[in-house]
Amino acid sequence: KKLKITDQFLIKHYIFKDKRGSFKRSFCLNQLKKRKINFGIKQGNISENLYKGTLRGFHYQSKKQDAKIITCISGAIFHVTIDVRKKSKTYLQISKNVLSSKNKNSLIVPGGCANAFLTLEKNTIVHYYMNQFYNPKNDKGFKFDDSFFKIKWPIKPKIISKKDKSYTNYKI
Repeated sequence: KKLKITDQFLIKHYIFKDKRGSFKRSFCLNQLKKRKINFGIKQGNISENLYKGTLRGFHYQSKKQDAKIITCISGAIFHVTIDVRKKSKTYLQISKNVLSSKNKNSLIVPGGCANAFLTLEKNTIVHYYMNQFYNPKNDKGFKFDDSFFKIKWPIKPKIISKKDKSYTNYKI
């Protein structure tokens, strides 16, 4: 499903269920190509979050802009995408989505967009594929509570890394 930010999609997976449990494909290049979505996996990451209220972000890469396919394997997250691509039709637009082990959806975050998430449950595990290799030299970010964007988080963030706390407001 196409979302309001250019090149952002919500993936509603086909879930096969039987008495053993369920099965879903986490990535299928053929399905993406059918929909003219270009995404080649270069890296896969798993974020384990022990506590409800853990906030990660806003992060993005400045040069080789990394797109992501994000899936919440257990627990739930409130995910926010902000388009920071200055030449994009949806520049500075915001998209908010809940991903959870219950709704079983995934989210494509386009390269050049900042993203952050807040865990809504303890023991939340997030898996994401990236189409570029992470490069710390290109690492950028801004404050999760930047007054320009006025993000309304569903719960108050409780756990935030030193790095995320050190970010300044986004510079337009």
